Amino acid sequence: MRGLKNILLWNLMAAVILLGQARPNVKLNSQSSSGLRSDCAGNLMRLSLDKALAVGNQLEVEAINGTQHIVLTPSLAAQCGYSMESDPWGNTRIYTSLMGCYVDNKDDTTFNVGLRLQMYGQSPSDVASHDVTQTCSYSRWASREVLCDRNYMEVSKHMATPDAGAKGQAQDVKDDLQINTIPGASGAAHGVWKMTFFTPEPVAMVLMEAEQAGYTAMTTSTRLVMRSPYNTAETYSEDVAGVPMAVFRASVYYKAPHGLSVENLAAACPTGGTLFTEDVISWHIPRRVTPLIDGSFKILEMHMGINGQRLDKSQMAARGYTLSATDFHIVIEIPVGSPDGYYKSHAPDYQYHITYSVEPMLDVLWRGDDTQDDTRYKVLFPITTPLMPRPPQAENNTVLEDRLFSVHLGTFLHDVVLRNITFSTGVLTVEECNSRGFAVQEHSLPHGRKSFSLQVPFDADVVLKHNPEPLVTVYSLPLIFAFLILPEETPFAHPVDLEASLQDVVLPTITGTCDKNVFYVHVKYGSQGSSFQTMVGPMQLNPELGEAYNLKDNGTHLSLVVPYQAKATGFEIINSDSVRARLDILLWDPINNWVLGDFYLACNFPLMTTNCYPNGTMTALAVKVESVPNLEPSLLTLKDKSCKPVFSNDRFAYFSFSADSCGTTRTVSYCHLFNLSAFGK
Repeated sequence: MRGLKNILLWNLMAAVILLGQARPNVKLNSQSSSGLRSDCAGNLMRLSLDKALAVGNQLEVEAINGTQHIVLTPSLAAQCGYSMESDPWGNTRIYTSLMGCYVDNKDDTTFNVGLRLQMYGQSPSDVASHDVTQTCSYSRWASREVLCDRNYMEVSKHMATPDAGAKGQAQDVKDDLQINTIPGASGAAHGVWKMTFFTPEPVAMVLMEAEQAGYTAMTTSTRLVMRSPYNTAETYSEDVAGVPMAVFRASVYYKAPHGLSVENLAAACPTGGTLFTEDVISWHIPRRVTPLIDGSFKILEMHMGINGQRLDKSQMAARGYTLSATDFHIVIEIPVGSPDGYYKSHAPDYQYHITYSVEPMLDVLWRGDDTQDDTRYKVLFPITTPLMPRPPQAENNTVLEDRLFSVHLGTFLHDVVLRNITFSTGVLTVEECNSRGFAVQEHSLPHGRKSFSLQVPFDADVVLKHNPEPLVTVYSLPLIFAFLILPEETPFAHPVDLEASLQDVVLPTITGTCDKNVFYVHVKYGSQGSSFQTMVGPMQLNPELGEAYNLKDNGTHLSLVVPYQAKATGFEIINSDSVRARLDILLWDPINNWVLGDFYLACNFPLMTTNCYPNGTMTALAVKVESVPNLEPSLLTLKDKSCKPVFSNDRFAYFSFSADSCGTTRTVSYCHLFNLSAFGK
């Protein structure tokens, strides 16, 4: 699939001619040096630039033309037969057509190509210059050669000699009244006067007009050459066997040694024809390129290549490539992920995707049945798969016994880096995570993949906790992993929620003792600390009550001193000389309505219920016990119902009277005041 990003990646270029360079430079020949490698690939020269040389720099490419250095802008490169392909990390390939504008052509057999690479660093003075020269020999020219590169279409044709059909063509020229005279020095220098494009309507241009429109037309010692960028006004799209193709057709009028001649030239290059599955790329090229073939023909050779270089059958088999032909198509199949291409990460809508890119080449030689002329058809075709979603997978490796969250997240391509992690408490960088004891690691996997892992203790402050049951704790760790895709620094994020459940709650414990007057209560906090309410009898412990009961709290324990007569206690049994009092302590979770602790302490406390005094006065104390819940002490009387309490509350009734009143009886050995029948209601 040919997109804008697959056309050209030229940085900071301007259409100027530099007549001299004062900057230092290094001259390189065909051998590999300083991260640069140049070689010949049929009718192309290929220069490879290693990313180690390009990283951090901006690249400007100049064509060396004798003493001149011509900066190759994207438009000039397409017009003159230069192209460049760079991956996102700076690995770059520059292709030069041996029929290019600034190639030193020796009799169409020996070609001297010169390029100057200018590497611009961060400062204007930080410039490195590399001169590359490469001599290529190529003499196996077909009668017609069509070259489809990523940014231009080129066709060259062997020029007919006077004995090879020039008479017929000369007659055609004679009939064209517009070419009786060859104007201009430009046409004479190039051998080409004018051309007529068929779109399909004829559009005539003289050479200067064609050059201004972005075309190249020229003659060499034996060949007529024409070159067109894609998407010019005179090119058009045509569907051939279901494959969209860019096409240009032109009749070129030129001056040959034997006189004026005209040649019909055409080029047709695929702009589509790719099919994709998760595993295989299928590239379909029409077997019969109808804009180039009129009658029947025979395929003489058929080759596949990668990055402009042919592969033999053993190389193809080792990589899993196939090259086949059907009735309508030549088909190249490439496994997704083959080593000759590369994967790239993307994040449309902040979702992780990947693509795979590769640049196959098709090289076909055919011959028409009604002629001895043959055609070499060569296509360099960068392909990038559609976006393939690859949502990261989180593997929860949490170890409950170690009380440690552990998550493994992947997989990612090598161009993804982890930027930070968002926890419930905020955002931490990778360095901050590790400094706080949250182990973040990057793991290298086969085939250039990577993954990341994180470990966080359950007790860390970034971990959320709640208790669905009194003895069970659920630990939650919400995370957002933030990533960057390099070198574009495209952000994306992936949320992960971890949860673990443990029966690890230690409940608080309550103990207590008594002396003659008070209850002593001790509460030892459990694993949840003091996150509970304390009920002392029927009352909730609050600051006022705590002050009354001498509350002490040291962060791990709580203690109370409760008088047995306090309102928080209850009386179970009353005797003449003692009372059995009880204190209930309840530890309560008000959020979940759970009882966390329940304590009961009952003790006998000394208490004289009757007293006789020398002055003949007697006192009696009536105590309300829990077994008589409806008793109202204020309504109690002695046998004499007129004898009522001198004091009463909701728990006591206190009587004071003379010994000879209120129905008192006497005995010799015992002063009996009253029995149960002495009380009224």
